[in-house]
Amino acid sequence: MCGIAGILHPTPGSPPGREAIARLLGTLRHRGPDQFGIYTDDHAGLGNARLSIVDLAHGQQPIGNEDGSLWIVYNGEVFNHPELRAELESRGHHFTTRSDTEVIIHLFEEYGPDCLTRLNGQFALALWDSRRRRLLLARDRLGVRPVFYTIADGRLIFASEIKALFADPSVPRALDPVGVAQVFEYWTCLPPRTCFQGIHELPPGCWLEWHEGRVTVQRYWQLAFDTDFSLSEAAATELLAERLHDATRLRLRADVPVGAYLSGGLDSSVIASLVRRSEVAQLDTFSIAFADPAFDEREHQQAMARFLGTRHQVVDATHAEIGAIFPEVIWHTETPLMRTAPAPMFLLSRRVRDCGFKVVLTGEGADEFLGGYDLFKEAKIRRFWSKRPDSRWRPWLLRRLYPDITALASTSPAYLAAFFGAGLTETSAPDYSHRIRWKNNRRSLRFLHPELRTAIDPHTHRPTLPDSAHSWDPLQRAQFL
Repeated sequence: MCGIAGILHPTPGSPPGREAIARLLGTLRHRGPDQFGIYTDDHAGLGNARLSIVDLAHGQQPIGNEDGSLWIVYNGEVFNHPELRAELESRGHHFTTRSDTEVIIHLFEEYGPDCLTRLNGQFALALWDSRRRRLLLARDRLGVRPVFYTIADGRLIFASEIKALFADPSVPRALDPVGVAQVFEYWTCLPPRTCFQGIHELPPGCWLEWHEGRVTVQRYWQLAFDTDFSLSEAAATELLAERLHDATRLRLRADVPVGAYLSGGLDSSVIASLVRRSEVAQLDTFSIAFADPAFDEREHQQAMARFLGTRHQVVDATHAEIGAIFPEVIWHTETPLMRTAPAPMFLLSRRVRDCGFKVVLTGEGADEFLGGYDLFKEAKIRRFWSKRPDSRWRPWLLRRLYPDITALASTSPAYLAAFFGAGLTETSAPDYSHRIRWKNNRRSLRFLHPELRTAIDPHTHRPTLPDSAHSWDPLQRAQFL
C-alpha cells in the first residue's frame, strides 16, 4: 500500500506549502516507507508516501503528463495496466515509466472520469487538473483502498488515513455519535460517515470532484447480481475457475516477490494452489495459529503447505500478544472494533513485512461472494420456518447449523424460538437476513456514555439496498448487506 494526501485552496494567494503536505505525509510513513514525493502550485498540494511494487526505479510520485497540466498521486495497483498501456500507445500517448500510475493519467486524458470503469484493480487516487483547477478523487469498486476528506477553512484536505487529516492544525477532533453508534450496531460506519465529525469517507465505487470550493460525489459502479439462473452447475463451475485463475494471474504482475496467506480453509488454499500452478518458482505462505484448540487450524494449514511444497511460516498468536497489540491495531483502524480478529491479522501482516514481502494474496471476500457464512443458511432456515411459524420442529434445524448452542437449547427449548424467531414473518424486510444480528449488536450501546447515547438518532443513515434489489434473490440481498 501507499499513502496519499493533499490540500486544495479555492482561491490563490495562500497556496499549501511543502511543509504542510510533508506534515500530512509524516503520519502515513508506515504506508509508504520507500519514497516521499510532493507537488505544489498556487491552488494545490499533493503528496505520496510510496510502497514500490511496479517499476521500482521510475515510479516515483506525483507523476504528471507531458505538459505538466495533470498530476496524480495514487495508492493501489491496476492489474490490467499492460493492456491499457498498449491501447493508449496505439492512440498516440507516450510514457516515461513502466508504472501503472502513469497509465491512469493518460487514460484520464482520453476518457475523463469514465476511465475509472476501465480499471481492474484496487485503488484510491487523486488527479489534479491545474488548468481547470479541478480535483478528481476516486476509490475502487469495493473500497479495498481507503481515502478520507474534510473541509477546513474553505480548503479540501484528503488523505489515506484520518490521522493525516488531523495533522493539519485547522481540523477539529470530535466524535460523531451516529458514526460511533453505527459501529456498535453494524460493526462499521456506513460511508460517507466516520466516527469523527466533519471527516468523510469517500464511498466505494464513487468519485469526488472539487472545483472552486464546491464538492460533488458521483457513483460510477454499483454491485449488481445476475437474475438469470439458467447457467448449468458445470458451466458455472468452469466459469468460476476461469475467473479465479485470471484474477490470480493478474495479481502476480509485480516487480517484487508475492506471497500468500493459508488460513486452513478452502478459499486461501484455492488461491495458493492457483499461484503454485503458475510459473512462480517458490511460494512463501503465512498462517496464524492459536493457543486455543477450538480456533487453531495449524494442522490443516501445514497439510496444505506440504501438499503445495511452499516455504511456510506460522505466527503463534497468544492471548497475551493479542491483548498487547490491540492499542496499535486501533491506531491503524481509526475506529472502535467489535471483535478481536484484526489483531491476529495484524501480527500476521507484520511477519510478512519482516520477511521482506510487500504483496500477499488472500482468500478474503470469498465467503461474502460465495455464500459461505452461516448467516446465509440461517436466513434460509428462518424463511422456511416463517411459512409455518407455529411449527415446533422447524426451529430445530438451527441446532444442526449451530451445534455450539445445542446444550443451551436442550436446557431451554424455547431459546431457539425466542432468539431466532424475532421478526420471523417479516420476510419482505430489506434487512431480514441481518436484523437479528444488528438488534443483538445494538445492546452494546449501553456501554456508551449517556451524553453520547442521547445524541444518537437511531433512524439516521441505516443500510439501504439499491432500487434494483427488488429483482434479487433473498440470498443476493443478504450478500449485498
